[in-house]
Amino acid sequence: MGSLLVGLVVLVLDIIAIVDAVKSPIDSGKKALWVILILFLPVIGMVLYFFIGKKK
Repeated sequence: MGSLLVGLVVLVLDIIAIVDAVKSPIDSGKKALWVILILFLPVIGMVLYFFIGKKK
């Protein structure tokens, strides 16, 4: 049960990160790279996007 909850939380946060990346003002190539990174490395990609890729 615990791993299911963790999986759902990661899925929701990944979806939030992907939507945020797509709506961001960065160019299309960087958007695509961030989305691919988040999809292939869900936890690491999401963390990297929020700490490195997200413009403030």
